[in-house]
Amino acid sequence: MPLTKRRRAMLLATGVMLPLPVLAGCSSDDDGPAPPAAWDIASAPRTATSGTGTLRWALDTAPTTLNAFQKTADTGTQRIAGAVLPSLYTLDARGRPQRNGDYLTAADVTSSDPKQVVVYKLNPKAVWSDGRPIGAEDFQAQWRALRGTDEAYGTARNAGYDRIAKIEPGDKEHEVKVTFAKPYTDWRSLFTPLYPKSVMGNPAVFTAPATKGLAVGAGPFMVREVSDGSVTLVRNPRWWGDRARLSRLVFQAVPAEKRDEALIAGRLDLAEVDRATARRIRATAPDKRAAGTGQGSSAPGKAGAPEPSTGGREASGAEGGATGDTGKATGDTDKNRSRTRALSRFTLRKALDSAYTQLALNGTKGPLADERVRRAVARAIDRKALAKLVLKPMGLPSEPLGNHLLMAGQPGYKDHSGALGDPDTNAAQSLLADAGWRAGDAGRQKALDGKTDDRGRRHSAPTATATATDPATGGATDPATDSASGTASQSASGTASASATNTERPSGAAPAAGDAGRSGRLGEAAVVRKKGRPLVLRFVLPDDRTAAPLSTVGERIARMLEKIGVRTEITKVPSESYFRDHIATGDYDLALYSWPASAYPATDGRPIYAKPQPAADGSLVVEQNYTRVGTDQIDQFFDQALSELDSGASRSLVSRADSRIWAAAGSIPLYQRPQLIAMRKGLVNAGAFGFATPRYQDIGFRR
Repeated sequence: MPLTKRRRAMLLATGVMLPLPVLAGCSSDDDGPAPPAAWDIASAPRTATSGTGTLRWALDTAPTTLNAFQKTADTGTQRIAGAVLPSLYTLDARGRPQRNGDYLTAADVTSSDPKQVVVYKLNPKAVWSDGRPIGAEDFQAQWRALRGTDEAYGTARNAGYDRIAKIEPGDKEHEVKVTFAKPYTDWRSLFTPLYPKSVMGNPAVFTAPATKGLAVGAGPFMVREVSDGSVTLVRNPRWWGDRARLSRLVFQAVPAEKRDEALIAGRLDLAEVDRATARRIRATAPDKRAAGTGQGSSAPGKAGAPEPSTGGREASGAEGGATGDTGKATGDTDKNRSRTRALSRFTLRKALDSAYTQLALNGTKGPLADERVRRAVARAIDRKALAKLVLKPMGLPSEPLGNHLLMAGQPGYKDHSGALGDPDTNAAQSLLADAGWRAGDAGRQKALDGKTDDRGRRHSAPTATATATDPATGGATDPATDSASGTASQSASGTASASATNTERPSGAAPAAGDAGRSGRLGEAAVVRKKGRPLVLRFVLPDDRTAAPLSTVGERIARMLEKIGVRTEITKVPSESYFRDHIATGDYDLALYSWPASAYPATDGRPIYAKPQPAADGSLVVEQNYTRVGTDQIDQFFDQALSELDSGASRSLVSRADSRIWAAAGSIPLYQRPQLIAMRKGLVNAGAFGFATPRYQDIGFRR
């Protein structure tokens, strides 16, 4: 299937995350509380809110389309669609799909033999904002637009819709009957969001830019205005459900690097922020250990439950200047005090995001085309140290992620990293040796010291920095990357998100000035070689301020690889071309970027890990598998999982696929990204949602 029809992912790099439409595939038969830090919402009864007011919610960029199924749809598109269009299924804090009673009174598989049949029973009150009842013709129009047979639509995805044979009215009023040509386990993912037939039935309207607005909706809000940089929503007068507590909802485009200034200036009420801004907000709290806990719950059903502590004072301390710095001008001090007062109007909400950061290993060419080398690199990485480095300073659980397809707490989650093996330097070196890469001769290095090689590169003996241990594992800091105050190690977050940002694109760090591929730290004698050629991997990362949080992560990984004799050359490239010119084209050896998790891993995981297939023109069709590593067995497990209607059996097949993905060592999950939300005090039923779908009509300001 062409890549353009599968681009549903949120690639995180410089913090920008391209959105993934909400899908469903897991059943909700797994009871139990959400795991720690699954969400952090300021919960309050609807009656405790004023019933009016305007909420200004930050987006990374203004959406170019209001159609979530267009290729250019982003996180902003998804947010707006969730407030103005039907979502037949929403997600809870554990990432489980839940039938939305505002639109469905029931939805069931009524037959599986000879064909799978699903009957949707629509809420009789559900109508579009023009007064027309939601019905079978809307389902039919969306299916025809998304099934992939009409190129005029140029859809971003057709997963699931291409398995439908027909859609017709049900036997009773307000029923829609969907018959599948092939069994589809993730049928709950379909028709969310649901667009009116006026949008889906006309390719010109389907592909219209966001500036055209959305004339017809069916949510608690409706689109009132689309202007340069913002989209304004107002209450839908035909909404039949609980009345929206806000009178207006304004999604405002504010780049991640300018978000703190917008908060200070009072132009935003809700925004995802970077770690530096989060620390400033926490520093304004009377009790830093409980920052962000004063007005709601940090877990479902636990009103007022405290957030996890940071585990001690942050190494970098509060930002904005050290105490006792008499060199500061009075004006600067007053400015800092003013900024602190402005940020004290906000509280910090934090959770583990429904997305994870990975180390990608390009298996197409070069040394990493050998599975043994990929496995050696993977076993050199201390994922626990990296997770601790990123998550612990923000008081979040710091366990590394053990699954490519499910996040901790999702039904069926299991840690399959054992299929690859624990971090082990000796095992990694043995794998390299088995692949023909062995450490060089020390005598040769001594002879080369102070001389030039056949490429004109000057060799030097290892310096003191070569023996510095990785601060992520508790050893000494590296003077080339860490300041005495420890600021560098505290700045790694992997949360520079575009949804601020949750849009994903990879981030990373450049070596210190003059550190050409880090060879100054890694003596030539330590580099493993094959036929005299050193093992050097090109680590490509974006060059952008919002990419900075992953700089330390990239440096730590490079240091870990030094220990097994692998040299990295960290190359920073323009962030706007990072994905297009490097990740998508395979122009890298190592990279850091993130994928969103999904409630429907069988559907959304397959294109990411499918085995690349040769095209007629000799090119390689990779779908979304940008590591180019895959196997026939992985594909078979996904195909079987997609067609298995028993949720437990489908989940087992997904689990087996994940074990094989680990063993192939193309993608190494590191940690779930932190979600850090700045929220104006007094705002309730909002915060760090994690997996959970916002209930827009309940968001409001306290009386």
